[in-house]
Amino acid sequence: MQNKVKDAAVLDDAHIGDIRGAFGTIKEGDIEKRRNWWHRFRTLLAILGPGLIVMVGDNDAGAFSTYAQAGQNYGTTLLWTLALLVPVLYVNQEMVLRLGAVTGVGHARLILERFGKFWGAFSAIDLFVLNALTIVTEFIGISLALDFLGIPKLLGVVCAAALIMIAVSTGDFRRFERFSLVLVFGSLLLVPLLLMVHPPVAQIGFDFLVPGLPKDGKLSDVMLLIIGIVGTTVAPWQLFFQQSYVIDKRVTPRFIRYERADLWLGIVLVVIGAVAIIAVAAATFAGRPEFGNFEDAGAVATAIANYHGRLPGILFAVTLLDASLIGAAAVSLSTAYAVADVLSLKHSLHRKPTDAKAFYAIYGLLIAGAAALVLIPGVPLGVLTNAVQTLAGVLLPSASVFLLLLCNDKEVLGPWVNTRFTNLFTGVIVSVLVMLSIILTAAVMWPDISGRAITMVLAGGSVIGAGVVFASQLVARGAGRSQAASVLRRGDRDTWRMPPLHRLKPLSLSFSNRLWMGVLRTYLVVAVGMVIYKVIEVAAG
Repeated sequence: MQNKVKDAAVLDDAHIGDIRGAFGTIKEGDIEKRRNWWHRFRTLLAILGPGLIVMVGDNDAGAFSTYAQAGQNYGTTLLWTLALLVPVLYVNQEMVLRLGAVTGVGHARLILERFGKFWGAFSAIDLFVLNALTIVTEFIGISLALDFLGIPKLLGVVCAAALIMIAVSTGDFRRFERFSLVLVFGSLLLVPLLLMVHPPVAQIGFDFLVPGLPKDGKLSDVMLLIIGIVGTTVAPWQLFFQQSYVIDKRVTPRFIRYERADLWLGIVLVVIGAVAIIAVAAATFAGRPEFGNFEDAGAVATAIANYHGRLPGILFAVTLLDASLIGAAAVSLSTAYAVADVLSLKHSLHRKPTDAKAFYAIYGLLIAGAAALVLIPGVPLGVLTNAVQTLAGVLLPSASVFLLLLCNDKEVLGPWVNTRFTNLFTGVIVSVLVMLSIILTAAVMWPDISGRAITMVLAGGSVIGAGVVFASQLVARGAGRSQAASVLRRGDRDTWRMPPLHRLKPLSLSFSNRLWMGVLRTYLVVAVGMVIYKVIEVAAG
């Protein structure tokens, strides 16, 4: 049964209308076929935005810190983690953009409606706390960049907070998107920086393609950093942001193919940026006294200036500032969207602040609170930055599980449910993330654990992973049973929208799914506890 847009589950009527992107407009009733490359290119320009912003926004202050630490402490030996994360980035973000375009309902609200109040509240509170801490790390990055550039901290932080608030609060979606895309293209300053430092290209290529672990360093510290890289590259806030932003941009199923292209462009930019940061840090500190002794991103900028010249140092600081600004805006917006979605408040950048007071108030309070905290003397900013990225890494499996279940819910996605391959791949992702946390737990409990013991942990983790994949295949049967419904003409799929929430049949979870959700609760308690323990240990040591 096809649903017209007016019958879809859109929670804010500002989410219906023309697509007014940074580089073009698509009328609401535009159903014209794109018959030539110029027409398709103009359509892509109008759609560009969600994928680019969410991906480049992911290379934020926390990412700069995590990637720079990897380069300074271990050279380029951990570059392979980025290559492995590329398909993870695409699959996770493609699922949420599909959910946004088809349902018109934000991620947190869907979890609340389909899995009940406990998990709905958990997802919203978890996101709020983690994002609030993440926004603090963005202002840490801003303060470090300003300090290097010689700008007074108080003045710079206040001006940055005001700029981020003003950019979002104009009531003009297109204006915000243009502001964000200026910052996106500003991140490309990392490319000339990379050329100035000229690290060994052959070594970068080898380490990017061939997995390996550093020869020096405690295994628990290396695993903590790897999980931090995972957490900063595939962060939970991204899922909530892109789904809500796609909805707010008024993208419908008809333009999902263009949105996928936008996502791929964003992934290319985020990988280029991440590789550049690690490679620049590795080349700067190789053979230097500071190698293996990471302090913070500001110290990295100073070292780059000392060893390669003032201009490369300025470029690093400017890109750090740029990344922190777009990260603070995107993460705060992600939180405001999610909270307003759950509470059924008006939540759209198409609305003026006077027409969506609570939505903009949540956004503004997050920015103001983070800026104020950074200005307080004595706050352990470096430890907080690394803790946030690692915590995001261990919370990611829970986000992926709900994402997988939602994308197999026929009431929610109809003909757009996951394929068997996507289910299998996502199951593998979850199992790998859980195995990383198991290794971290073992390394925390036994800091001198041997390679043989790690192999045993991996073997045990593989058994758990096999169970997760098997569970995902049980879910995939639902997609298989709905295959007949999925085989629709492209035009029919392009107009299918999720019905209003009150018309959806209640979700009936199988025994195996309920069992795995119980396991998920246990995993979250243990993993978060281990991260807190390890962070306290690092801070004390």
